[in-house]
Amino acid sequence: MSLIEIRRVFTHVESIAHEFGPVPAQPQVRGAVAAVLKNPYAGRYEADILPMMEALNPVGLEMARTLLAALKLQPEDIHCYGKGAIVGSAGELEHGALWHVPGGYAMRELLGWQGDRAGYTQGQASTTTQQSRPLAIVPSTKKVGPPGAKLDVPLTHITASYVRSHFDAMEVSVPGAPAADEIVFILVMSTGARVHERVGGLTPEGISKFDGLR
Repeated sequence: MSLIEIRRVFTHVESIAHEFGPVPAQPQVRGAVAAVLKNPYAGRYEADILPMMEALNPVGLEMARTLLAALKLQPEDIHCYGKGAIVGSAGELEHGALWHVPGGYAMRELLGWQGDRAGYTQGQASTTTQQSRPLAIVPSTKKVGPPGAKLDVPLTHITASYVRSHFDAMEVSVPGAPAADEIVFILVMSTGARVHERVGGLTPEGISKFDGLR
């Protein structure tokens, strides 16, 4: 039996012009893609669930490509990312954790990851290039929930997690999903900082360590 059975793929894109303040030169554009999959481990405890993690790798990459196309943007336009999972009630939270590697590395590879899933190789990239490359860990959240459950998917800067202007979240839900025996896997991308960000801290221009943090 195949571990991957996709019932539905849902995409959502929004453009944020302002938040009760002056209209910026460019709106913040962000979007989510969610895939509704059959949970092969629903209703029972399975000790070895790692085979599904491996099987999800191509799903993650295809979802990342679908989201980038829906946003109508190029990889260099993306400066924030995040991921999440909603597990149906017949599953367990650990089934959502299967998304950590396939979902995170899919976006990092699409946006310019220069190594393999075992590690990153910086090479001879310039400082300017480094300031927009996916060195930072992809933030994540997960829950067990009913059909229509909402998930606040966290977003951070793709190069340095401590860039305060880019701390954000996008609420994602798929109407009617997940059913009890399903999982919703989610990817989110954004063009940048919160509209009208003004609370200081590390800025993208101040990134210097290129360790994924600062």
